[in-house]
Order: sequence, then C-alpha cells, then structure tokens
Amino acid sequence: MSYATAVNVMLAVQEKKASAVDIYRPLRQYIATTYGEREAQAAEDDLESVCQLRLDLEKSPDAAANPNLRRDILLSYYRALSVIEPRFPISPDRAHVHSLTFTWFDAFKPNKKASQQSIHLEKAAILFNLGAVNSQIALSADRTDAAGLKQACNYFQSAAGAFGYLKDHAAGRAAAGGATVDLSVECAGMLEKLMLAQAQECFFEKVIADAKPPALCSKVARQVGLYYEETHATLNAPPLNQHFDRTWISHVQLKAAQYYAEACYRCSLDLHEKEEIAEEICRLKIGINALADAKKSVRGVAQPLLDAVNKLETNMNRNLERAVKENNRVYLMRVPEASSLAALPAASLVKPTLMAEVFDASKETLFSRIVPDSSTKALSKYTDMVDNIIRTQAEKLQQGSEIARVKLKEMDLPESILALEGNFSLPVELKEDVEAVQISGGPSGLEAELQQLRDLRQVNQELLVQTEELLQKEASEDAQFRTQFGTKWTRPQSSTLTKNLQDRLNKFAANIKQAADSDARIERSIRDNLELMAILNRRPIESALPSLERPIMSLDGNEDAIVGALKQSLRQLENLGAQRAGLEDMLKEMKRKDDILPKLMSSTGSQEDLFRKEISKYDQICGEIAQNIEAQEQLLLQIQAQNEDFSSVFNLEDYKADRERCYKQIAAAVAKYREIKENVNEGLKFYVTLQDAITNIKQQCSDFTMTRSIQCREMIEDVQRQLSGLSFKTDVRPSYNYPSADQASIQRNASQQSELQSTPQHPQAAFHHRPGEQPRPGYSHPYPGYTTPQQAPYLAPTGQYQHPQQPPSHQYGQPAYPGWRGPYYNAHQHPQGSHPPPPYTMPSPYPPPPHQGSYYRPQ
Repeated sequence: MSYATAVNVMLAVQEKKASAVDIYRPLRQYIATTYGEREAQAAEDDLESVCQLRLDLEKSPDAAANPNLRRDILLSYYRALSVIEPRFPISPDRAHVHSLTFTWFDAFKPNKKASQQSIHLEKAAILFNLGAVNSQIALSADRTDAAGLKQACNYFQSAAGAFGYLKDHAAGRAAAGGATVDLSVECAGMLEKLMLAQAQECFFEKVIADAKPPALCSKVARQVGLYYEETHATLNAPPLNQHFDRTWISHVQLKAAQYYAEACYRCSLDLHEKEEIAEEICRLKIGINALADAKKSVRGVAQPLLDAVNKLETNMNRNLERAVKENNRVYLMRVPEASSLAALPAASLVKPTLMAEVFDASKETLFSRIVPDSSTKALSKYTDMVDNIIRTQAEKLQQGSEIARVKLKEMDLPESILALEGNFSLPVELKEDVEAVQISGGPSGLEAELQQLRDLRQVNQELLVQTEELLQKEASEDAQFRTQFGTKWTRPQSSTLTKNLQDRLNKFAANIKQAADSDARIERSIRDNLELMAILNRRPIESALPSLERPIMSLDGNEDAIVGALKQSLRQLENLGAQRAGLEDMLKEMKRKDDILPKLMSSTGSQEDLFRKEISKYDQICGEIAQNIEAQEQLLLQIQAQNEDFSSVFNLEDYKADRERCYKQIAAAVAKYREIKENVNEGLKFYVTLQDAITNIKQQCSDFTMTRSIQCREMIEDVQRQLSGLSFKTDVRPSYNYPSADQASIQRNASQQSELQSTPQHPQAAFHHRPGEQPRPGYSHPYPGYTTPQQAPYLAPTGQYQHPQQPPSHQYGQPAYPGWRGPYYNAHQHPQGSHPPPPYTMPSPYPPPPHQGSYYRPQ
C-alpha cells in the first residue's frame, strides 16, 4: 500500500477567544444564600476546580503545546457547566446568579464580541472550540500513512459531532440572547457539513491509495462533492455570505467542483473497462466543464488546490481525446446528451460522532451534595413512571403463571401423565392427614391402645375393691364389738359415718361399668371399620391409588407419540414459567440499578425527553414479557388439543372416577380413625383421672379406719374399766369425739386448708343432651376443665364444690348443728320438694370422673 506524498488541501477552524471572568465569588455567594454557609464551605474545592478549568481556557490557544490536552480541558469544563446549570441558574434575575457575565469574541470576525448573563453562551462557545480543536488535530495528522489518515478521518468526524451538537442543543439558546454569527445555527450546520466533507475526503484518499475499483472510488468522490456542495450553499446564504472571507467560499466551491469532476473521471474509467465509450465521453465532458466553470469564479484559493484541479483536468482531457478517437474509429457510438444521464451514485462512509456519551456528566462528582427541590420532584415523577411499569409487568407475569396453573388443573395435568408412568400423588392436604395417621400408629396400633384401656380399667376396679374392703373390715369389727358390749358400745355405727364415702364408691363403680360399655362400643367400632381403615396401613399410601393403564388394544399404535407430544408441550410450558421468573427478577434488578439523578442533574434538555429516553430501556423486557404471555396462550391451546387425544386413547375419565373414589375412601378412613382415636384418648384420660380420684378416696378411707381403730381401743379400755368397777368417776360420763370419715381426713389435711380455700370454685353444671342430639358411640364428651353444661361432663353432678371447713365440736360423730353434712356434701341445698338432677344425664361413652375440685384434692 502506497500513499501519495501530495495531499489535498483542507481547512481547520480557529478557536473563539474569551474575556476573563470570576466564577468563584458569584457562585459561592449564591450557594451560601440558597443552600447555607455550610454547603458553601463544602463546595469550596469544587468551585476552585471549576475556576481553574476556566483559567486554563482563557489562555491563548497558541500557548497550548498539546491540542489533545486542550481538548480534554474543554470536555471537562463543558461537563462542569452541565453540572452547574441545573443547580445555579445564571441570569439577570436577582434570585439567580446575576453578577456573572460571559464575553466571547467571534472566531471569524475577532473584532466582534457578545456578552450574556447566561450559561448558554458559555456552553455554546465551549462546544464551538471543541469542534475547532478537533479540526486542528485532524488537520495536523500525517495523512501520508494509514494511521495518520485514520486519525484525521476520526477527528474530522468528532469535529462534525461537536458542531452538530452545537447546532441542535446550544446555538438556538445562545442566539436568543444575542450571540455572534459563528454561534448561529446556520454557521454550526455549515461547519458540520464541512467537517464531514473533509472526513469523507480522507476516505477517498484511502480508496485511491488502496487501488480500489473505479466504480467505488467514483461513489466516494461523489459524496465528498455533495458535502462540499451543501457547505457552499449555506455559505452563500445569509447570514454567512457577508460574514466569511471570500477565500473560504472559493475554497469550498472549487472543492465541490473538483470532487464532482473526480467522480466523473473515476466513473469514465469504469465505463472504459466496460467499453461503454459513448457514456464515457459524456461523463468526461461534464466533469471538464464543471472544473472550467469553477475556476472562472474562484479567487484566492491555495495554490496546491489549484494544482490538484489542473492535474485532474489534464488527465480528463487526455482520456477524453483517447475515447473520442476510439469511438470514431472503432465503436461509432452516438454520444448521449448530459441531461439524459442518470445522477452519479454516492456512498457516504462517515457520520458525526455521537457526543451525548462524550458530554455525559452523570458521573461527575462536582457539587453532588447540592440537589435542588425541582430535581427531587422530577426524580419522584420518574420513579412513579418506573413503578407503574414494574407493577403492570409483574401483574402480567403473575397472571400468566396463575392462568397456566388453573388450565393445567382443569386438564388434570401433569398428574395424569405421572399416573401413566406410575408416579402417583395424593392431594397435599389428604397426604398430610394420612402421614399424621401413620405417625400416630395407624389402625394397626389401635389394638395396643385398647389393651391400655383394659389394663387401666382393671387397675381402677382393683383399687375400688381394695377401698371397699377397708370399709367393710372396719364395719365388721365395729359390729362385732357392738354385739359383744351391747349398750355400752356407744359410738356411732360405721354405716352412718361412711355413707358419704360409700355413695361415692358406688358412683365410681357405676362409672367403671359405664366406661366398660364404652370400651366395648369402641372395640365394636374398630372391628366394624377395620376393613375401611386398612387402606391407611399401606406404605406408601400412593400404592393404594388406581393406576392408569395403556389400552389393551390399539388400532394405530400411536399412544407413545401422543404421550411424547404432550410431555414435550408440558416441558415447553415449564420453560416459559421459568422464563417469567427470570424476567421478574430482571425487572426488579433494573429498578434497583435505575438511578437517573446524576443524569437529571447534568441534563440541560427537556426533562420529559430525558424521561422518555430513560424509560425506553424497559421497552425490551416489556416486549419479552408480552411475547412470553402470547407464546403461553398458543401453547395452552396446543396442550388442550393434545390432552383431548390423550384422554380418549387412555380412557382418562374412568381413571379419574376411580381415583376420586379412592380419595374419598382414604378421607373416610382418616375421619373414622380420628373419631376412634379421639374416643380412645378420651377413655385413657378418663381412666387416669378416675384412678387419681379412687386413690384419693382410698386414702380417706384408710385415714378413717385408722382413726376408728384408735377410738375402738380407747372405748374398749373404758368399757373394761366400767365392768371391773375400777372407774373412779362413775357419775361423770367420758366424752369422746368420734369424727366422721370425712372429718378424719380433714384432720389429717388441716395443714392444707389455706391452699384449698384459695382454690377457685367451679360453677354447678348439669349434664344433658342438646336438643335433637343423639348419643354418639365412643368417647364423644369433652375433656374436664370446661365450665358450661355442654362442655363439662366431668364436673360434680351434685353441685358446686365447697372447700372443707373444720366443723364445730360434736359428740360421737354427730353434727354440732343441723344441716352440716361434712365438706363433701353439696353446700347448695335444693328447694324443698325438689330432687337433685339425676347424675350424668349427658350421654357420654364414659361417665364423668369426679371433679378435680371435689375429688382430686386430698382431704
């Protein structure tokens, strides 16, 4: 690859010059006034950094040894201005930064200047200088080698980007305040096209150096000419036609003609290779005429440019002479008119560099602590917009998942496919119920619990017999001595003192008999329902479910294909569900990272435009969500059709009916097991409670017999003294205090009186069926401890318990006053003529045990 030593002449733009200005004091004063002295002190370093950048730019451009460094300074200062603009408004308004004035001189007419109390002039001038510096860097590149040519092309495009950004975002605002012509929209647009023309010109030099085909070279050259033509048209129109030096206009005009002629020349070379001599002659004539016309009107152009144009003209004339001779001698083709030819094709290989990212100040840390209220409100508005999108899309995703779940449940999928493969499953609640039954022992464990009932009943019966034997033995001894001593045996008979105890023992015996009947009913219930509950012993329980069998006879043998297609569709549906979960996570992550405050604080355009741009980043994921939902809708329709085929081939309706019957059987077995288990547990609690009560009364009986035994010995000694005549006081009758069985127990437990008296009393409760309620088999009455008639089958049937009190002194076990019948007698008297309600009228599988307040506490 070789590059020509002579290169084309190009233009660079000179920078604007600025007057010195003090930025520090006006900005600091505004910060202190608006945000407080504390914020002003915190912003000192940032203010000094901005002031230093401005001082560097005020230096003469010639003093900058490194144009790249100056370019970086311009970029940094422009970003700083973008940060300053939304925080510190600069204008003549007294509420703003009103003591700061920027002054800039025209780059093409240095004797003209503009001054504004506005940041827009400052920003426009910086953009202009940035384009100018880029053009200077491009012009200084060595275009005789590939690297230099590429560098020149890139910087010309960067210059075009800076001038284009000036035209679109700053020139209009600056011109509104009275800026110089070089900052007008027309001048910025002209300079943008000029830079693009020179960047395209670099490409032309490259394709020529690389010896590319003439047709391609012609297209590139034609685009260079078009850019120059647009530039020349803008220069020839107001306000630029009176502002620029004539040499600029002549240069651009001659360049436009040169590259139009170059395009004709390269096209003629291509036509000559194709032996299209007539059109070749016409194209050469058009190019030569364009050069001749341009040379007549241009003045003051650079000599290298004229030399390049003359050289091109010479080459074209030589080729034209050759083509005419060949046509006259060989081809004899008619040369067409110039107006009949099509326009030469063009190929643009350059474009302005996008400067939005280059000028992005969202990562700048200058004045980051200062956030105006207007920016906070704007951020809140954007946040609401994002939240609305997130909420709407999340609802779509959740709705899609719910629709899929409901549709699959209606089609009994994938349970029917799993059943075909032998993977059965129970409904979650029913499976949990069965697991609870099996953990508790299951139906096979009921026999062991029945044996516990029998054992406890036997223990209670034995305790009762032992207690009765104690009383019977004491009564027998008392009767023997009464017979022996006759009227001298004056203490009360045992039957009068133990009536209360004997009545309670009789009631306990009746309770045990009734409980035995309840035990028998439970055993019958277990025997009757053993076959029903046997299904609960199956492990795993799923083995009890019916299986989905393949058809015995198949006409076309496509069962496997039907099942395979349905399974494939279900896998696709599952993938869509997983995709929705991923999309939802992406939405949340995008929202978490979506912080536009730095961009909002550095943006100089419309907030609505910024919001639209930022919110557009959610468009892609919203589109993916819509595609997912649409794909699921189509897939569900496909699955529904496939499931209909599957149901008809595998007789799915009969299988569902069998499965539902099995579910009901398992549920009924669980319910019956729970009922029996409840009754067994209630029976166990009853027997344990009753055993405590009988043990308590046995102790009372033991205390009573011991007391009577002591009394017996004392009375025997007294009687014997009387019979032997050894009594010294025959006129005084000995006084014996014969406590009842209850009193004997009270004396033993006198130390517990305070505890008993502090025990809360239980309300009286009668036991009966609710109207219309039928007795239930098993243990259906509630547990002790409840306080309503329907809830307290174990409360004492004779009324409210009264704590025992020490009775007044009495002789031979007789009450000291009528009506006192001991601590175990009901303190509440029934109205005269009425009878106590029959005990335990509530139909319960077990008779109520004695109430804890009445029977449990030791007396």
